[in-house]
Amino acid sequence: MNSKLQNILGIILGIIIGSMVNMSIVSISGSLIPLPAGVNPEDVKSIRENIHMFQSKHYVIPFLAHALGTLSGAIIAAKIATSRKSTYANIIGLFFLVGGISAAAMIGTPNLPTIVDLVFAYLPMAWIAYKLS
Repeated sequence: MNSKLQNILGIILGIIIGSMVNMSIVSISGSLIPLPAGVNPEDVKSIRENIHMFQSKHYVIPFLAHALGTLSGAIIAAKIATSRKSTYANIIGLFFLVGGISAAAMIGTPNLPTIVDLVFAYLPMAWIAYKLS
């Protein structure tokens, strides 16, 4: 297979697999740590309007979803890449970082959980994925 095509395939698969891991964890989060009463996890407006009721425990599973989604996607991209594996792992990290910034802005999460998520869940996981690959 052409190396450029293989690298692009790695990015695409990294995004798909990382997104699947992320969404799988998010989908079971309510059974692990129930959201406050009246919050619909599938409605951004409901989350935004009730974010003041969230406690620290409600940010743990989303953080794990973001970190593990990024880690798994970046590992896939780095393993498939034919060269510059760190570049392809970081592309996945940046992709998910942009998504995290967008989601935080859309939902309006408090500053501390947002900062922890953006600083520790994306680029550090891409770096770890590169090292693991």
